[in-house]
Amino acid sequence: MLKKIKTFSVFGMFLLCFLTHFLYNWFPNSLFSIFFPVNESIWEHMKMIASSILLFSIVEYFLYKRFRVSHNNFVLSLFLEISLAIIIFLIIYLPIYRFIGSSFILNIIILFISIYFVNIISFYILSLRPLHKEVLSLVGIILIYILFGIFTYYPPFNDLFFDKMDNKYGINIYEL
Repeated sequence: MLKKIKTFSVFGMFLLCFLTHFLYNWFPNSLFSIFFPVNESIWEHMKMIASSILLFSIVEYFLYKRFRVSHNNFVLSLFLEISLAIIIFLIIYLPIYRFIGSSFILNIIILFISIYFVNIISFYILSLRPLHKEVLSLVGIILIYILFGIFTYYPPFNDLFFDKMDNKYGINIYEL
């Protein structure tokens, strides 16, 4: 049953990315600026991936409880899913972006691949014996979102943080 839930999660997280992409535009506020993309930069889209994983993990948790699915290391698994999804996406995306440029279809494929692989990793982490890294993992998740907040309001002047569509960095602060 764990494998079925993780398979369901791949598609749930993937579809949730389409919703989280627009949440800040629909409800602009300080809290949403930390969790959802405020512009079209590459970095801001990492929030979309991370928050989709975070939000769908709540659904996962209730499914595990509802179906009495044995699992361990839930928060560790969540931390690794978020961290590795960002890393995997950037490792695949950045070289393609540098050579080919941005392509909506390629972006969607890379997004799906990233979510797929982190759910495979998550499945194995959830299947392991308890590793007692839950508190450390929770701190890691909080630190990721602190970084999202800092880089939303004080982004480095780097291509990763630059919104080419609106010609700006961050959240309406660093217009060129």
